Amino acid sequence: MPPLKPPLRSGGGGGAAAPGTRRMKLKKQVTVCGGAIFCVAVFSLYLMLDRVQHEPGRRQSGVSFPRSQISVLQNRIEQLEQLLEENHQIISHIKDSVLELTENADSLPGLLAYQTNGSWVLPTDNHLTFLSVSPQDCQFALGNKGQKTDLQMLDVYSVLKFDNVDGGVWKQGFEITYDEHEWDNEALQVYVVPHSHNDPGWIKTFDKYYQDQTQHILNNMVLKLQEDQKRRFIWAEISFFSKWWDNIDTQKRAAVRRLAVDGQLEFVTGGWVMTDEANSHYFAMIDQLIEGHQWLEKNIGVIPKSGWAIDPFGHSSTMTYLLKRSNLTNMLIQRVHYSIKKHFAATKNLEFMWRQTWDTDSSTDIFCQLMPFYSYDVPHTCGPDPKICCQFDFRRLPGGRISCPWKVPPKAITSVNIEERANLLLDQYRKKSKLYQSKVVLIPLGDDFRYDKALEWDQQFQNYERLFDYMNSHPELHVQVQFGTLSEYFDAVYKKNGVSPGSKPPSYPVLSGDFFTYADREDHYWSGYFTSRPFYKNLDRVLESHLRAAEILYSLALNHARRSGADSKYPVSDYSSLTEARRNIGLFQHHDAITGTSKEVVVVDYGVRLFHSLMNLKRVIINAAHFLVLQDKNNYRYDQSSLFLQPDDRRQNHDTLAEKVVIKLESLSRYVVVFNPIEQERLCVISVLASSSRIRVMTNDGSNLPTQISAVWKSPTDMVTDIYQISFVARLSALGLAVFQLSEMFNNRASVKSNVAIYLRNRDVTVSKKEPFSVKILESSTDDFFIENQHMQVWFNGVTGLMENIKRKDVQQEQKVRMEFMWYGTRSFKDKSGAYLFLPDGEAKAYISKPAPITRITKGPLFSEVVSFYQHFHQIVRLYNLPGVEGLSLDVSIVVDIHDQINRELAMRLSTDIESGDTFFTDLNGFQIQPRKYFQKLPLQANFYPMPAMAYIQDNRSRLTLHTAQSLGVSSLHSGQLEVILDRRLMQDDNRGLGQGLKDNKLTCNRFRILLERRATSDEVQDSRPVSFPSLLSHVTSMHVNHDVLAMPVTPQPQNIPPIRTWHPLSTTVPCDFHILNMRTLQSEVVSAPGLEMALILHRKGFDCGLEARNLGFNCTTTQGKFSLGGLFQGLDVRSVQPMSLSLLYPTEPYNSSLVSLRPMEISTFRIRMV
Repeated sequence: MPPLKPPLRSGGGGGAAAPGTRRMKLKKQVTVCGGAIFCVAVFSLYLMLDRVQHEPGRRQSGVSFPRSQISVLQNRIEQLEQLLEENHQIISHIKDSVLELTENADSLPGLLAYQTNGSWVLPTDNHLTFLSVSPQDCQFALGNKGQKTDLQMLDVYSVLKFDNVDGGVWKQGFEITYDEHEWDNEALQVYVVPHSHNDPGWIKTFDKYYQDQTQHILNNMVLKLQEDQKRRFIWAEISFFSKWWDNIDTQKRAAVRRLAVDGQLEFVTGGWVMTDEANSHYFAMIDQLIEGHQWLEKNIGVIPKSGWAIDPFGHSSTMTYLLKRSNLTNMLIQRVHYSIKKHFAATKNLEFMWRQTWDTDSSTDIFCQLMPFYSYDVPHTCGPDPKICCQFDFRRLPGGRISCPWKVPPKAITSVNIEERANLLLDQYRKKSKLYQSKVVLIPLGDDFRYDKALEWDQQFQNYERLFDYMNSHPELHVQVQFGTLSEYFDAVYKKNGVSPGSKPPSYPVLSGDFFTYADREDHYWSGYFTSRPFYKNLDRVLESHLRAAEILYSLALNHARRSGADSKYPVSDYSSLTEARRNIGLFQHHDAITGTSKEVVVVDYGVRLFHSLMNLKRVIINAAHFLVLQDKNNYRYDQSSLFLQPDDRRQNHDTLAEKVVIKLESLSRYVVVFNPIEQERLCVISVLASSSRIRVMTNDGSNLPTQISAVWKSPTDMVTDIYQISFVARLSALGLAVFQLSEMFNNRASVKSNVAIYLRNRDVTVSKKEPFSVKILESSTDDFFIENQHMQVWFNGVTGLMENIKRKDVQQEQKVRMEFMWYGTRSFKDKSGAYLFLPDGEAKAYISKPAPITRITKGPLFSEVVSFYQHFHQIVRLYNLPGVEGLSLDVSIVVDIHDQINRELAMRLSTDIESGDTFFTDLNGFQIQPRKYFQKLPLQANFYPMPAMAYIQDNRSRLTLHTAQSLGVSSLHSGQLEVILDRRLMQDDNRGLGQGLKDNKLTCNRFRILLERRATSDEVQDSRPVSFPSLLSHVTSMHVNHDVLAMPVTPQPQNIPPIRTWHPLSTTVPCDFHILNMRTLQSEVVSAPGLEMALILHRKGFDCGLEARNLGFNCTTTQGKFSLGGLFQGLDVRSVQPMSLSLLYPTEPYNSSLVSLRPMEISTFRIRMV
């Protein structure tokens, strides 16, 4: 493509002072600023030397130094070297910023200059930025080898054969034998735990399940538990329990509280749902846990002790960490690869302390049991032989609706058969106990939606009571059996081992890692659900970002309203919208919701709930932003029928993509309020749609902003008339609201229209050109082409229109990054892919496009983009021409539509020359990174893993990270590759109970960022360590892709709008390794009303300093985990800071000050009150 013509450089620019005067002032400012910085740097060096030299008790007379003093001196020298290095980094970044300011001092504000090397120069915003990372903060990733654990899951995978040998009655295990006298000196303790697994949506909707089954289960529970104090029951899903609670009387509520206090009824985990652990983001996992725990505390007055996760399809160590931080003591998991279960059973490692891979001192350990057999139903929980265990599921007695598949029915227990029945059952209990280290065994007794009829309660409890009475009254059996809760079981294990609850029993192993990817039999790997129904996986993340934005703005607006005495005018009713959104997002974290594994009608129900909450959250955000940007709070008027601001995008319904709203410019100017939802400053390009191309964009103080005007297209070659994309550069303050003015203006030199070139590749289509844009039509050209910014040049294939390589400008280094699209089919025989399973018919086949794709290239000063249109997708690759975070990565969107396909899955593959070997890295829940290996001994589908936020490959020179805005399945099947499944259309059920395929595909937009980083040192990357971390740049890039800025045009008013101004909430900067996960206003004693306190949830991220430090475009400093909350919020005083457990049920040691301290990777919750 020919270069774009530069704009004319002439006068204007929106200020009253002459250009020459402005330049002189700017140069003076730069000189003064540079000199001041130099002085600060020198003074800090002086203080540093003083700190090292003047420590009391370190002086030594004479010239002879004892050996101890020499080591002290060596330590001091090392300390000094570290401090010098730290100062050198700061000075280096300051110098770069000063040079950048000086170079740009001659340019006029608001004008765009074009350089001969093919890139645009943006006018400086005179903002000094630097990166200052304390060397001590780098030690965590560099020296973090952690304590060696007994079981590291990557090592376990390396040694296992995965051979699936027939084990006899326990098909996936082995024959278990025992000596009858083993328990002569120490009786076997058996805890039978009745439970009912209630899915909040799967085959039926949440409400239908409640109406048909759940309410009856809970009603019967209250009656039947009260009949005998020895009876027990456990419950997990608070979403159902709260709905039932709202429909029962005070007498029944009192009975429930009594049962809970007496220990007959135990709440396990206590989350809103039993969350999926593969696709869920840690923000939502924490939020649903808090919602459930807060509900329990307020209504029942109990605190969960044990986790219970029997149905999520694989298990993440993130969930383990969240339970530990919530002060739970124990946990249980079930769905783990059958070969791992067998291996752990054979080595008596089914109970272990689960530790985080990055933990250096065992502070994250939690006691965990892995259930050994195929399922959590009765046939697979009493012992290894399901044919026998099924005979003790008394709901299956002859005459009922369900029976035993093994053709031997249960028998009611009578005095005639009790001896034979008891011995048969005890044999199973003994065999199961042989797989564990202690002589205590857990026997769950339940299944999906069990105990919904009074008859089943009687059948199970009465028959088991007879069996228990018989066993316990025969001392020669050496068994003590009883109904129990989950925590009663764990307490018995601790007691038997002579340790306090939560402590590691002697000889029990420590495990680190996770339990993906799950297989329940043969080569049936559950890696399909990592991508199934990606439209809703994306909608979930959009809603999470909106919830976080709404929580933060609502909390701040409410506290400012209280401080200014305007709280009576503020819509406190928005709190109920927040509560409903928390619960709808919580509901969607259920392991049959976000997974995409529900019936179509249930998916619609979830979608409508998410859509409804998204609309409500936009209103909460608008109300808060309206109040906060008003100069005079007395002007605040809340009118539900006419909101002061409008969202800049809309969805027609729950299953459509968002569309931008057009800002109509007539005679009056329009104002737009923009919210930056991240806790760091953000230099970014903001794009809105407007009815005119002659636009001037100004800041609150009247400064012109660089603006790019681009065409809007309704098809690959057809421009829209009278709608234009207006893009402008702005620096947004952390969590701030900025005000911009859009007005029509002829001859505006601060704006430039983008140029377009279209590759038709001999397609017989017409191109509609409309003023004022120039469009170059390339009928048959197949020449490669590129887009570029100040950091890189990105080359594209002239035939496919897809990316080929990236050239970095600073080092003249070219990196192959080839993008391809592939099809996976499914098997033609026996079992096929479905909502859960990925069962491909071999390796992927190249996507072949007929007809040839059309490619449209847009180039402009603020961004350039390439859009390639294929039959089943179109891909948008955008490169921002900005310093800092936005300009260092590629923004990629892929809009997918495969509704006309049969049994096909679309994948995107990135092929590079990075020598990654068989190692790649995926995140767990957006919280931490888990190293992976491609195993040849496993089938292709076993090598796919969940990617909620990012995946990367690396060698000792480079790292390529794929950031994602939605969870999808990812793998690296060959060295240098990353492959992502984008969507799946499957015509059949995969025999896991759903009874449907995946045929409700939507037009889906998958969003990514591709970040290429260079290693600062050529040291060999220690991929053998079971731990890895993103860089700081990578962390902030992930924040940008997951938290878009929110633009809100001011609604046109019949009269003048009251004065509004940009609002900066923070008076100090947040350390750049800290993330404000949430600021959640807590409920008052009144239902659905806000209290005076809020939960501030902070996460300190672990990061890798070994990658080249790039200027992030904002002042980034790390502080060794220290962060002062006292003066954080402008205009508000923090009155109290109370550290809490993660879900706010336990207070921890109070602080004497508002200075908080977090260790790397730590998530902490603080209950704070502001005035």
